[in-house]
Amino acid sequence: MNRGGGVTRFLVLLVAISGLGYGGASLTGAFGSSARPAAAPAVRTATPSASPQPAAVPPAQQVLPAPAPLTPSPALLEQGDTGPQVRKLQARLRQIGWYAGKVNDRYGPRTTTAVEGFQAKRGLPVVGYVDQPTMERLRTMTHRPTKDELANHVSDGTWTTARLDRRCLTGHVLCIDKTSRTIRWVVDGEVRKTMAVRFGAAYTPTREGVFHIGYKSRDHVSTLFHTAMPFAMFFSGGQAVHYSSDFAARGYAGASHGCVNVRDYNGVKWLFDQVHVGDKVVIYWS
Repeated sequence: MNRGGGVTRFLVLLVAISGLGYGGASLTGAFGSSARPAAAPAVRTATPSASPQPAAVPPAQQVLPAPAPLTPSPALLEQGDTGPQVRKLQARLRQIGWYAGKVNDRYGPRTTTAVEGFQAKRGLPVVGYVDQPTMERLRTMTHRPTKDELANHVSDGTWTTARLDRRCLTGHVLCIDKTSRTIRWVVDGEVRKTMAVRFGAAYTPTREGVFHIGYKSRDHVSTLFHTAMPFAMFFSGGQAVHYSSDFAARGYAGASHGCVNVRDYNGVKWLFDQVHVGDKVVIYWS
């Protein structure tokens, strides 16, 4: 055997294997090496750009839609009308201080002015006639007029034809009439001042009878309800005559907790300086 030729063929075979590879693998892989295959090229994924957002509009520059205008309803009562319904309307307006003087059956300029004032104060269309929303709001704030109110036997707080109780005819007296809902400052039988008043509810009634002023408190605040009671003149325990902002705002739609509420601020301020401790208080039905 020619050893030189065998060596030569072996070298040629080795070179061929190293140059051509083995099944597409390198020589090292052909002989069982654990060499890793080449990594696949990285694929870049395009990141979509965010959609542009509109700039926020400052609140001061925002344009809001205009509110829908208030549309008045058809008239139930209007200027030129006459009859008992007009008288009842005036009586209700008088209860909350919008109509002054005696009521009658004629819807004239005074009634129109009173209705316009009431409508403006309550945010209703100011039309001067009474439509359904106006009537409904007025009814919630007032009570059904009594026979005395319709017959002008009571007043708007500046006058009354109701009789004075005989106990009011001597001395200095706060004469308080539940029928006419008035308080009269009477000196030796002469009426010096008359104002409208409001009383306690059914579960907290204002006491009736003859009392005397026990003490006065100009800037009083209720210790029970933490509400202001300016110009308070106490006559029976915690019950007092005093100014009421609630009465001034809501009229007879509300009630006190037993006190005699006055809605005329200047009037009760004047009265506070006239009344002294010990003066008589008479509360009655005329």
